Amino acid sequence: MAYYFIFPEKDATIYSHPDRNTLNTGNDEIIELVKEKGSNNSIYYPSRILIQFSNSDIQKAINESKNFTSSLQLFSTEHKNLGIEQSIEVFPLSQSWDEGIGRYSNLPTSSNGCSWIYRDNSIKKTKWLTSSFSPESTGSISNNTPITKGGGEWYTGSIFKGTQTFSDVNLLDLNINVTNIVQKFSASLYNSQTYPTGIPNYGFIIKNPEITENAVSGSNGELQYFSVDTHTIYPPRLAFKWDDSTATSGPYSTDGNNEIIHPTADSSSQYINVSLTNTKNEYNKNEEATFRLHVRKKYPTRTFVSGSNFLKTGFLKKTSYYSIRDAHTEEVIIPFDNNCTKLSVDNNGMYFKLHMNGFQPERYYRILIKHINDYGTTIFDDNYYFKVIR
Repeated sequence: MAYYFIFPEKDATIYSHPDRNTLNTGNDEIIELVKEKGSNNSIYYPSRILIQFSNSDIQKAINESKNFTSSLQLFSTEHKNLGIEQSIEVFPLSQSWDEGIGRYSNLPTSSNGCSWIYRDNSIKKTKWLTSSFSPESTGSISNNTPITKGGGEWYTGSIFKGTQTFSDVNLLDLNINVTNIVQKFSASLYNSQTYPTGIPNYGFIIKNPEITENAVSGSNGELQYFSVDTHTIYPPRLAFKWDDSTATSGPYSTDGNNEIIHPTADSSSQYINVSLTNTKNEYNKNEEATFRLHVRKKYPTRTFVSGSNFLKTGFLKKTSYYSIRDAHTEEVIIPFDNNCTKLSVDNNGMYFKLHMNGFQPERYYRILIKHINDYGTTIFDDNYYFKVIR
């Protein structure tokens, strides 16, 4: 359970284009960073993305984790006319906003939620501040551009900023470290701390750097990502990860480095059999599941005993990890992670835990086990499947 995922409660794209600066897109399946050319001029107008995760989901994730790191993950869809390098910035929003139910393609244009100009809708008309910001926040866009002021308000400073730069335009999924920001949310949620120790959770704003937005004479391409309203298995998510592995005393000995010394662990992997025990074919999305490994030698040494050697509990080395993949798409949901997917050990063998609400329901997933010892690295991939249901 060293990886824990939560999904947004709302997201939207806000556009500075004059034809769309009061447009709400809260119900679109796509969120995007794009610079659109003006209808009557040659100016390129940027967009920004707003996204928020619920306080209750963040609190639950933090309750499960210890010394976590957190990353904001968005999954790319169609991209167009991209430059060689792309840079993305993330900041915590300093004002609340309404998602709305509008769509980019709506005719007439919907304005029942946040937009470039308004943070609620065009009825209440609560505008984003464009000047006289509080000392800890900023917003809008440079006065040196002809773009209408607006576009959100956010906290500033290096501890409130996440960045990602792409040098390979074929790998455009976002995976931005936002640990500092989430810790600030946590300080506000748990201890009622205020700025700069804690800040309220109004979500994140995702945008291009100021130098890119201010370059209104050209476009840097279109970056499109699946939104929370997508009908695919790729909604945005906030990932928490930490080391939850434990090693209690068991029927094995350890060396001075707490390394497992056991006949099975020290065997060549081609002579080791690994299977899962007491697992189910299906798990409810609200379950916390424990997966136990049965490790044994394929060809145990012949001895005269009263029970089967095949039933004895064996162990892998401490340098053993698990990974989870989507069984259909082969997408890596949880990667092998030397820090955060280590197998745990107790008297009954080796195991790991998974929280199923971080997986998309009605999907099959496959478990892989990696074992590293003096003989090398082996991946055990023997059709270990499970399904998550609603």
